[in-house]
Parts: sequence; structure tokens; C-alpha cells
Amino acid sequence: MKPEMKKLIIANLPYLLFVYLFGKLGQTYRLAAGADLPEKLLHLADGFSLAFESAAPSFHLFDLAVGVAGAVALRLMVYCKSKNAKKYRRGVEYGSARWGGPKDIAPYIDPVFDNNILLTQTERLTMNNRPKDPKTARNKNVLVIGGSGSGKTRFFVKPNLMQCVSKDYPTSFVITDPKGSLIGEVGQLLVRCGYRVKVLNTINFSKSMRYNPFRYIHSEKDILKLVNTLICNTKGEGEKSAEDFWIKSERLLYSALIGYIWYEAPDDEMNFTTLLEMINASEAREDDPEFQSPVDQMFERLEEKDPEHFAVRQYRKFLLSAGKTRSSILISCGARLAPFDSAATRCRI
Repeated sequence: MKPEMKKLIIANLPYLLFVYLFGKLGQTYRLAAGADLPEKLLHLADGFSLAFESAAPSFHLFDLAVGVAGAVALRLMVYCKSKNAKKYRRGVEYGSARWGGPKDIAPYIDPVFDNNILLTQTERLTMNNRPKDPKTARNKNVLVIGGSGSGKTRFFVKPNLMQCVSKDYPTSFVITDPKGSLIGEVGQLLVRCGYRVKVLNTINFSKSMRYNPFRYIHSEKDILKLVNTLICNTKGEGEKSAEDFWIKSERLLYSALIGYIWYEAPDDEMNFTTLLEMINASEAREDDPEFQSPVDQMFERLEEKDPEHFAVRQYRKFLLSAGKTRSSILISCGARLAPFDSAATRCRI
């Protein structure tokens, strides 16, 4: 039996007693002497005595009808009263929030210690996205708020990182460390536990591994994503959010050059250094519309081979502008990529 049906039956079970009582009242009226209501009311006491000579319920049709009708009417009265009743929560007028205890957190903790996010010494949260009880499934995002020196790293980040000592710990880590201290404090532990540790240090490039975004391009859509990421993360302070003509023109040139590199360049030249060299080799002359830079010649040869090439289509749009305009666009691109054109940065990208 379904829980809802069982609950409904239990709630209405007491009304069977009222069916019996109202049925006895109907039997009393029926057995009272008299042909009409006034006469029966005069002899109601005699009818009552006759009705209760036996405690057994009466199955006469009139008695059953009176019993059922009376019980149903009573049930409807109770239902209407409960629906219209005001709901009071006495003692909790100022709210019912309270600090949870061990019993409150217990359903959210995985029995296997290593399958939990450590929140405190005694509180944990299962990493299982499909626990046995779906009601205990919770989002795994944790926001830790505290001032400097309050222990955000020491008492939350490090304990969770140190769970790596378990062979059954089912996760990898991506850590943003503004202080730069975690790699020295737990890096060796992660290595000893079999983790591959990769470091991208944008402050001190001598302590950083290399990062080549071209390795993460798999389609033309990824090229557009890379161009968008490059522009969004090299905006100067106070730049307006709406893109103007120059930024849109830069997008065309970046898309063309990155598309050329990804499709046509050998593996050892598929990097940002090649992009910088192509920008440096680009040139436009206002007084000589027929002038072709080495980059123009590269795209011309590519167009002869494949006129519908992704890079060619982007570069063709870039060439729609006049020579003076293209020269300004190239200057904007050079200024945007200037931070990448240092010796320390070139060897890392």
C-alpha cells in the first residue's frame, strides 16, 4: 500500500465510530412510536431504549444512510474548519533557525571518509552526486569567508588537499593561489601520492611551466573562443565594454592569423610566438595600395590553394579596410600583444 493511501485511511478511521453512533440515532428515530415527527419526538426515549438493547450495529437501510450521512457531514465540517484555521507557530515568532548538530549533518556524510569534502573536524559533505536518499543531495560548491590569517587555507584548503594520501580519493585539484605558498607546502606531498603537478605562475615566469593555448584548439569554434579570451583579458582599465570598430577589426585579424597557424603551421611553430612574428611582419601602406607584406603573400598563396579556408575568409574581411585603417589596426594589435613580446614570456607560450 502506498504511504499516501495508508495515511488517508488512518486519518479517516475514527469516523467509522461516528457512522455507528449516527446509525444508532437513526435506529432510535425509526423505532420510536408515531406516524409523524412530533409523535416520534414524544416517544424518542422509548426508541432509544429499543435501539440500545443490543450493542450490535443496525444494518437497516435507513439506519445506515443516517449513519453515513452524519459521519460525512462531520468530516466536511472538520475539513472546512482546518482549512480556514489560522496557523500559529508559538515560540518561534522571531524565526526557527538554529545551529545544526551531529544528527542534522549525519545524513549528508558519506560512510567512506575519503568520499567527503572536509568542512570542519567533525562535519563533512559527501561528494556522491547520487546518494541513497535523494533528499540529501547537495551542491558541492563551498564559499569560505574570512579575513587575512583566519585560516581559510590552513583549515579548509590544506586538509582537503591532504586527502590525496588515500589511494581511493576520487578527484583532481585546480588551485588558484594568490599567495603562491601552496605549491611549496603541499606540492611534494601531491607528487609522492602520484599526482602530476603543473604550475602556471604569471608573476615569476622562471617558476612557471609553459602554456600553449593552441594545444587546446580542436575546431574553428575554439579559435573564436581563444580570440575572445585574448581580447577580454587584455582590456585596459576604464575601457568601455561595448566593442568599437577597432576591436572588431582586431578580432578579424586575430581569427585569420590564429586560424592560419592552427591549420597550416608545423607543430613546433603552433604557438603565440609565431602569432607575434606574423603581427610584426604585417604591414600596410596608405600611399601604395598594391603593396604586399610577407603575411599578405602567405594568405594569397593559401587562397590559391583553398579559397574557402577559414583563415582566408577572415583575412579577406580584414583587407576590406583601407591601407591607413589597416595600419591603425596593426598598431592596436601590436600594442595589445606587447606584454607577450618579452623574452621571459616568449619562452613560456
